[in-house]
Amino acid sequence: MRLLKFQKPSRYIGNEVNSFSLHKETPLKVALAFPDVYEVGMSHLGLKILYHIINRLPYAVAERVFHPWTDLEAYLRENSLPLRSLESDRPLEDFDVVGFSLQYELSYTSVLNMLALSGIPLESEERSSGPLIVAGGPSAVNPAPMSAFIDAFLIGDGEEAVPEMLEAVFRWKREGDGGRESLLRMLAEIEGVYVPSIYRNSYGLRDHDGLRVRRRIISSLEDAPYPSAPVVPYAQLVHDRVNIEVSRGCTMGCRFCQAGIIYRPLRERSPEKVIELASRALAATGHEEVSFTSLSAGDYSQLLPLINEFNRRFLFSGSNCALSLPSLRVKAVSGEVLRGIKAVRKTGFTIAPEAATPRLRLVINKDFEEEDFERAVDTLFKEGWLNLKLYYMIGLPTERDEDVEGIPRMAVKALKAARRHAKRGANISVSVSSFVPKPHTPFQWCPQQGIDELVRKKVFLRNAFRGKNINLKGHDENLSRLEAAFARGDEKLSKLLVAAHRRGARLDAWSDLFNREAWLAAADETGIDIAAYAQKTFTPGCPLPWGRIDTGVSESFLMKEYEKAAALEKTEDCRQRCSACGLACDSKAAPQPSLIEAETGFHEKTAAPLTCGGKIDKTFGLRLEFSKTDLLGVLSHRELMTAIARAIRRAGLPVEYSKGFHPAPKISFGPPLGVGVKGFREYIDLALVGYVPAEKTVALLNAELPRGIRVNAAKPISGKAPALQNFISCYVYEIIGVNPEMALEFMKKDDFWVERDDDRSNKKDRVNIRRMVQEVRVTQADGVEVWLRDDELPGGSSGGPKVRLEEAVGAIFGLSLPDVDITRVKLLGRLEGRWATPMEVLFSGEETTQETDHPLPTLYLEGRGFHGKQSGQIE
Repeated sequence: MRLLKFQKPSRYIGNEVNSFSLHKETPLKVALAFPDVYEVGMSHLGLKILYHIINRLPYAVAERVFHPWTDLEAYLRENSLPLRSLESDRPLEDFDVVGFSLQYELSYTSVLNMLALSGIPLESEERSSGPLIVAGGPSAVNPAPMSAFIDAFLIGDGEEAVPEMLEAVFRWKREGDGGRESLLRMLAEIEGVYVPSIYRNSYGLRDHDGLRVRRRIISSLEDAPYPSAPVVPYAQLVHDRVNIEVSRGCTMGCRFCQAGIIYRPLRERSPEKVIELASRALAATGHEEVSFTSLSAGDYSQLLPLINEFNRRFLFSGSNCALSLPSLRVKAVSGEVLRGIKAVRKTGFTIAPEAATPRLRLVINKDFEEEDFERAVDTLFKEGWLNLKLYYMIGLPTERDEDVEGIPRMAVKALKAARRHAKRGANISVSVSSFVPKPHTPFQWCPQQGIDELVRKKVFLRNAFRGKNINLKGHDENLSRLEAAFARGDEKLSKLLVAAHRRGARLDAWSDLFNREAWLAAADETGIDIAAYAQKTFTPGCPLPWGRIDTGVSESFLMKEYEKAAALEKTEDCRQRCSACGLACDSKAAPQPSLIEAETGFHEKTAAPLTCGGKIDKTFGLRLEFSKTDLLGVLSHRELMTAIARAIRRAGLPVEYSKGFHPAPKISFGPPLGVGVKGFREYIDLALVGYVPAEKTVALLNAELPRGIRVNAAKPISGKAPALQNFISCYVYEIIGVNPEMALEFMKKDDFWVERDDDRSNKKDRVNIRRMVQEVRVTQADGVEVWLRDDELPGGSSGGPKVRLEEAVGAIFGLSLPDVDITRVKLLGRLEGRWATPMEVLFSGEETTQETDHPLPTLYLEGRGFHGKQSGQIE
């Protein structure tokens, strides 16, 4: 299977740094299945935690599988190929356990599609053998719509429960009777595990409280297992950084927020533990950014001391690691926090007011006033931020038109603050989503507003924001309606899921893939009214479809909050006053974390960047020759640059950084390699703060680079050496899978003209490709070596059109790049009237009579400066 035929082939190659070794032979094989594409699933912290936990068990191994994009999905279906894991390329049906993460309701059809692609029967009643299908995640707190397809749900935290579940499966495989029912009964005895086949009856459980499943809660994060060496992806993720969970749970009590209920009680990691985890993860990954994640990071009890210590350890030591926080409450925004975050670079900033009027904020228990918001945005732009996102909801319970009208008024206040402080202007975006009532919240009994009403409000907002220089983004109300239906739906919705999946529904959260017609047809077939489910009002006190799940928060507490919302009464932060939600937090609270001195920090030395040979004030330049082969041939140039830059950071090389708003490592790459083009002799220039011997640099980097990228040689850069982009003008490619006769015929032509878009003039340029093909050599029956060079201006001067490989392959063979196997074997430039390699040009003033195919000797030049244009810097 040629991955080059598919979008973003780096999604499918595996082989990432820190991915688990397959040499571990275990009796229990687990597939961690995320029902979305790679770059979404690999951003999810829960998957990383479970991957870490399972692969530490002596009897189990965990591998990853993600939903393929539509092009690969079509290929798998057309060729009757099963969905496979990344690590071992094992079909999903060959695993003992397949665990799905249910992060949102719109992923349900993707779960079904992954089962279908694997040849696994969709419904659990149809599976007498094959892998056990389990699921967890926030959407599992209403398992009813997916209960026909999942053998067992884990409700709550997985750090302790997942090993218990896998131990039960292991014991069943070793000692059990081989019957699926006996395994399910073993699992049902574990706290937090819901097995639908055992509990399958009407969902009115008021007379069957003993059948309720209690959410699993770990008492402390301090000693909970956490990945110290997470997998380093090649593809760019949605959240491509180190994520450290500083706390779990929230005490603010927003009445629309399901996470605020199902992740209670609040548990914090100590600042020392957070710094320890960040330090290990940065060393193991080479990332340049750390995010302190939680539901309310701004309310972490020791946030400022933690930020100060982080900057002392990872900024002032020279590593230039940036810090970011997720969305902050309005009251949590302060000058001290902002100055700590921007110490390296100003990452994007998000504030979630949710509601734009004081009355509606009382309804949803969002605790801030108008002056708090004005102070927050004024402080933000005063501290130099230029990008701000504001999140609001429409359709909240009791909402009036004046509440919607308040959204643009509030956003304009942010715009005025930006104009006062941001001389270069600011980018303000407002995202508006439709309220979705969620189970286990005070608003679980409320209906969602009808689509017509939601559309009316969105139209008003579009008109209100027109001409205000604020970017308005809205969520599709059809998606929101579907989410609401499944959030509070019952077992009957399984028929709707099957019918929609059969018509092609999957990856529904992707607006460009959402198949509304498929869902409407499925609703007609099954007789299920999606709008009726979304807009249903539940009567307080009556049985609920999710009633068999006990989150630990009492229904009486939710009802009191529902009544307080109607009465416009505020509930205080749980840390200020216990609201008696039913959890008995004192027995679940983590030990009080010790304090970090904000000024002195830990009394521990920070490791200095690697240097060899004493202190040198000047920068030291090294040119590296490397290869990109094997599976990593499919990487794009950007992915290749990122992989190498992270390896350089893991190796501890003291790279110099640029100054200014966004410090970047001074790493200059040669001409880019296209997606799928391998390279034998590629080049990088490094600027190092201090002298490191070339041979040591090679050894350090090769110890950190992934399989498929290898440094062949390194040489110091003299002050007279030209920059790579200025020197290289000839490119030698070996092309396999072509007809050599076509290349020889092409060489007989005098001209071959193609048209290019001129981005500067919006016109077409005509370029003579034939002038750029310098030589063709037949190397085998279906292979040639093609020498391409950049065109020259009249008179032989440089500066003409640059080579584009895809144009040459199309002109010579009538093929596209994915159709052939291409390796760039040489990069050359002109030196004293002949072609020379970028390494040869470093021998300034020395005579070289011929190019060699062997590594050239290494020079050590202490104290040489680093000169030349810095192109291709990592941003």
